[in-house]
Amino acid sequence: MNLNRFSEKILNFKWIIILLVLASTLFFGNQVSQLKIDADILKSLPDGDPDAKLLKSIGKTFGGNNMGIIILETDNIYQTSVLEHVQTLTDTVTKIEGVSSVSSLTNIINIKGSDYGIEVGKLVNEYEMPTTSEDFNELRKNILANEMYKGTIVSEDETSTLIIFTLEEDANVNIVAKQIIDKTEALQLPEKLYYIGSPMLVTYISDLMKRDLTKLLPISFLVIAFILFLSFRSILGVVLPLLTAVISIIWSLGMMAFLGYKMSMISNNIPIILLAVGSAYTIHVLNRINQVKESGQPKVVSTALSYVFIPVLLAAITTIIGFVSFIFGAYLDMIIDFGVFTALGTFFACLLSIFFVPAIMDLSKSKKNKTIKQKKNSILTQRILQPLTKILFRQPKAIFVFWLLLIGISLFGMFSINRSVDIQEYFKKDNPTRLAENIMVEKFGGTKPVFVLFKGDMQNPEVLKKMIQTSDLMKESPDINSAMSVAKLISEMNYAITGSREIPDSQEKIEQLWFLLEGNEVLNRFVNEDLNEGIIISKFKSPDNESKKVFSKKMKDFIQENSTKECQISITGMPFVDITMDNSLVKSQIGSITIAILFVIIFVGFILRSFRGGIYTSIPIIAAIIILFGVMGLTGISLNIATVLVASVALGIGIDYSIHIYTHFNESFQKNKDLQKAIGESIQISGKAIIINVVSVSAGFMVLIFSEMVPLQYFGILIAISMVSSCLGALTLLPAILILMNRKKQLQ
Repeated sequence: MNLNRFSEKILNFKWIIILLVLASTLFFGNQVSQLKIDADILKSLPDGDPDAKLLKSIGKTFGGNNMGIIILETDNIYQTSVLEHVQTLTDTVTKIEGVSSVSSLTNIINIKGSDYGIEVGKLVNEYEMPTTSEDFNELRKNILANEMYKGTIVSEDETSTLIIFTLEEDANVNIVAKQIIDKTEALQLPEKLYYIGSPMLVTYISDLMKRDLTKLLPISFLVIAFILFLSFRSILGVVLPLLTAVISIIWSLGMMAFLGYKMSMISNNIPIILLAVGSAYTIHVLNRINQVKESGQPKVVSTALSYVFIPVLLAAITTIIGFVSFIFGAYLDMIIDFGVFTALGTFFACLLSIFFVPAIMDLSKSKKNKTIKQKKNSILTQRILQPLTKILFRQPKAIFVFWLLLIGISLFGMFSINRSVDIQEYFKKDNPTRLAENIMVEKFGGTKPVFVLFKGDMQNPEVLKKMIQTSDLMKESPDINSAMSVAKLISEMNYAITGSREIPDSQEKIEQLWFLLEGNEVLNRFVNEDLNEGIIISKFKSPDNESKKVFSKKMKDFIQENSTKECQISITGMPFVDITMDNSLVKSQIGSITIAILFVIIFVGFILRSFRGGIYTSIPIIAAIIILFGVMGLTGISLNIATVLVASVALGIGIDYSIHIYTHFNESFQKNKDLQKAIGESIQISGKAIIINVVSVSAGFMVLIFSEMVPLQYFGILIAISMVSSCLGALTLLPAILILMNRKKQLQ
C-alpha cells in the first residue's frame, strides 16, 4: 500500500470525516446519558462456576443475596429508649417499598414453653416494652439461653444490635438502599447507625464511582491539558489530543449503553485509561507533523501521516491485544466487559488519530500562526534527549547491566506479592462501611455469607438431624459463630416442650411443631414454599484465604460423605467464591499477559517482517511488567480485582513506546545505514512524543490518588509507575540492545 497516496486520500475526504465524527459523537453522547451503574459484584459472577451459580440460585429462592443490615451501636442495648428506637427503625424500614422482610430485636420470633404447652411469639412485645431491671434481666436471660440470638442479633458486649432486612427480588437496589439510609438518618436517633450488606455496599460503591468520575476526571483532564500546553505551546496541541480522547470515551461509553451494558466498579476506569490512550496517538501524529514542517518537506500533513500511520496502527492493535487478553481466564464478567470496551475505545482513538486529527490539521494549515510551533531544539531535546543519545553510545553495556540488576531485584520482590479479594479493601479505614465491617467481624461473626442447601423433605426427622449435624460441624471452625436453619427452630420448639434440643424422631411430632410456625415470615428465610428445600445460613469471619480453604475442604469432604438421594447437600457462599476468585487472579494474570506478549511478538514481527523486531519491542515492556510486580511485592500492594488489571493495561499502553522507537529506528537505519543517526533520530523525534505522553498521562493517572476507593488509588500509582518504566525501557534498554546488536554489522 502506498501510504503517501492513502494519506492524501484521507485529506481529500476531510469534510466527510469531520461530519461523520460529529454525527457519531452526538449519537453516542445521547446514549451515554442512558448509561447506568451497577456495582453488584454478585451479578458479575459467572454462571458456569458451580459456587457462583448455586449462590445466585439461593439468593433468588431465599433472598439471601439481597440482605442488608443496620447496626445500632450505643453504650447499652438494654434500655427502654434504645428498644423504642430499634422498633422505630424496624417500622421505618418495613414501610419502604421494595423491602420484603425486616428482623430485629423487637419483632424476632421467640419460642417458649407455657402452662398451655408452647407459645410462639416475639422476643420483645412492642406494646409492652421492658422498663424495669427485672424485665431487662429476663430479656437478657432469654437471649443468652438461645444461640439463635446470642451474638447474632445482640452483641455479647451488649453494645450493638442488628436490624436485618431483605429486598424483594425485582427491587431497585440503589433506590431502596438510599431510601433506607435517608429515612433512618432523618430520624436523628442518638445512637450511632452503620450500614452493611450487599445492597448497602452496592449503593456506596456506586456513589463513590459517580463522585470519582465527576471529580477526578475533570482534574485529570486539566492536568493533562496543562502539560500538553507546556509541551506544544499551542491551542491545537492541547485541544486535539484531549478532543480525541474525549470523543473515544463518549463513543466507548455510548456503545456500552447502546448494547445494554452497565458500568461496574472496574469499568469506571475506562474514561481515565482512554484519556491516556486517546491522547497518546494524537500526540505522536502532531509531533510528526511538527517535525515534517520544520524539515521543510511539502504536503506536511499527508507526509507526516504516511510516516506515523504504521507505528500508530501497530501501537493501537497491540494495545487492543493487551485489553482483549482480559477475556482469557478472567473470573468476573465485569473484567471481561472492561477488556472489551476499553479495546473498543482504543480502536476508536486510533481511527480518530489517523483520520479525524489529520483532517482538522489540514483545515488549519492555512492559518500559519495557529499551527503547532516548536523550537527546532527544544529544552527537552537539548537537555534530555541529546545527552541521552550520547550516553547510550558511550555506555550501552552499562545500561544493559543496570536493567538486568533492576529486573533481578524486581523478581525478588515478586515473590512477596499478597493477594486479596476482600471487597472491604475498596474503602478507606475511616469509611463508615469499613467501620461497619469491623463491628460485624468483632461482634457478630463477620459478613461473608455461607449457605448450605438441603434438598429433601424439610419435615423429615433424618433431614433435620442432618442439618443439625452439619451446623455443629460448621461451628467447629473458629470463623463460624452461628448457623441458623429451620432445624434450629424445630429444636428450640422441642426444647420449650420437653427440655431437650433434639429433633423429634417422629415426623408427626415435627409436623405438629411446624404447624405453630405456619404464617411466620421467618420460615421464608429458611425453607421454600414446597418444603423440599431448606438452607443453613451462617457467616464467615476471617478474610484470610488459607482459613477459607481449610473450611471449604472440611465441609466439602463432609458433604461428599453424607449427601444422599433423599437428602442432597451442597454448600456455597462468598468464602467459596473468594477461593475461586483468588485462584483466578493468578491464572488470569499469567494467562492474559502471556497471551498478550505472544500475540504482540507475532503480530509486530509479521507487520515489520522481522520476528527479531517483535522480540525487541517486547523486551522493554516485559521488563516494565516485572518491575511493576516487584514494586507491588516490595511495597505490600495487594493483587486484587482492580490491581490485577494493571499489568495488561501497562502492556497495552507501554508497548506503544517500544513500537514507535523501533519502527523509527528501523526506517532510518535501513535508509541511511547510520546506526548513530538512526538511534538519535528515533530518540529525539519519537522519544519527544513519548516523554510528552508519559509525563501528561502519568500525571493524569496520579490524580487517582485522591479517589475514595483504595484500589483505584493504587491503580493510578501503579499505572504511572509502569508508564514511566515502559518509557525508560523504550528510551534506554531498547536502544542499548539495538546498539549492541547492530554495532558490529555497521563496522563490517
